[in-house]
Amino acid sequence: MPDFTKSLARYMPEAAAPIISQWIVDTECRFRISRSRSTKLGDYRAPFQGQTHQISVNHDLNPYAFLITTVHEFAHLKTWTQHKHRVKPHGLEWKNNFKTLMTPFFKLQVLPHDVTVALVKYMDNPAASSCTDLNLYRTLKKYDQGASEVITVESVPIDSVFSLKNGRVFQKKEKLRKRFECVELATGRFYLFHPIAEVIPVPPA
Repeated sequence: MPDFTKSLARYMPEAAAPIISQWIVDTECRFRISRSRSTKLGDYRAPFQGQTHQISVNHDLNPYAFLITTVHEFAHLKTWTQHKHRVKPHGLEWKNNFKTLMTPFFKLQVLPHDVTVALVKYMDNPAASSCTDLNLYRTLKKYDQGASEVITVESVPIDSVFSLKNGRVFQKKEKLRKRFECVELATGRFYLFHPIAEVIPVPPA
């Protein structure tokens, strides 16, 4: 029987790795460590044309974000196995499965206290992504490498100019509900930015 514990321990808390390894074996899931994706932290794909379940998780997440994202995707797998496409992707069934699957990790106390507190609060009504819960997202981001050096959209002044890693340049505008409206200087188009989106300030000309 394959054992993925050693490989998984490179990406998540060591005590959590045997449990996730067993889940992979039990579900015959194809589990993949993915390149960094700006649009999502992880992904689940249901069996299709004879293939098995597929889960991918971004390689560059900190250990706690990696574990939570992995559990998130396994909750999708469990929900699909129980209900196929008859329920909403992040409906009550998924929420209950996510809570159930997180239980052993709370018992093992593999998460720091502040992450546990934020996650318990998030689990009162878990959403499509941990990124949508700012308290949990901010708490997890503290454990990223070089976190103290990160500059975010919410931390730069209104009307200031910033760029992204891909070179696109924006000017920050007003906050609309939970996100900031920013205009791309090259096109004049407006985009909504997550408050914790990482940016590079551009000095005034």
